[in-house]
Amino acid sequence: MSKRDQRPPVPDRLPAPAIDAHTHLDACGAETAADVARLLDRAGEAGIERVVTVADDLAAARWAAEASTWDDRVFAACAVHPTRTKDFGDAEKSEVERLVRGERVVAVGETGLDYYWDYSPPEAQQEAFRWHIDLAKRVRKPLMIHDRDAHDDVLRILEEEGAPDTVVFHCFSGDAEMARRCADAGYVLSFAGTVTFRNARALHEAAKLVPSDGYLVETDAPFLTPHPFRGRPNEPYCAAYTVHGLAELRGEPVEDVANAVRANAERVFRLPSVTSG
Repeated sequence: MSKRDQRPPVPDRLPAPAIDAHTHLDACGAETAADVARLLDRAGEAGIERVVTVADDLAAARWAAEASTWDDRVFAACAVHPTRTKDFGDAEKSEVERLVRGERVVAVGETGLDYYWDYSPPEAQQEAFRWHIDLAKRVRKPLMIHDRDAHDDVLRILEEEGAPDTVVFHCFSGDAEMARRCADAGYVLSFAGTVTFRNARALHEAAKLVPSDGYLVETDAPFLTPHPFRGRPNEPYCAAYTVHGLAELRGEPVEDVANAVRANAERVFRLPSVTSG
């Protein structure tokens, strides 16, 4: 196995427990409850004590909802990814709504718009996005947004439909101006390993100006592994590297950022509160 195929080392435990707000445990190779426990045990070694595992199609949504019942450290988000909305009909909508109403499903997501890939027409994506917005409002759960090369349309549709009480921009990819617009609207920005990339200067500026109660940290594992392990397999424990990187960018103690990440995730997803120390 080449070094590029190897997982990064598990970092030293964070000085305060944190939460990975967006990961894909199934895509990390988990199939069974034992697999999930191994991933969460490894995450716990780094101080990442809970995760939200996220679906991108119906099969993943079924798995995520079930996996959230296997381990108290796991919660789920269910939706159909914008790139998979070409054939998003009544049967699919009915199943998504059934899954989203699960007790341990804490968000509607990931949904939104993706103009980078040409898998679903923009019209189908926008229709599905509007439906997911309405669903989030009906079930009173946060909306978890996937936004790739679609900033203006995402913000426009949120305004047209009326945003749910809580909106999370998963793997935030905007610049400082976009971050200000989101912050002014009360949206929460979730930073993935991309915020640690050396060439992500616009994202660095965005991360610096977000208020302390307005951000989360995620892995989006197995993708977007933080610097200096970019390109290698990602797992929830790697969120600890992003906590360190975000603390450095913001000029704040790592413990303060870890505490903010945990407290914000608990508020956003209505998770049981766990104090640090």
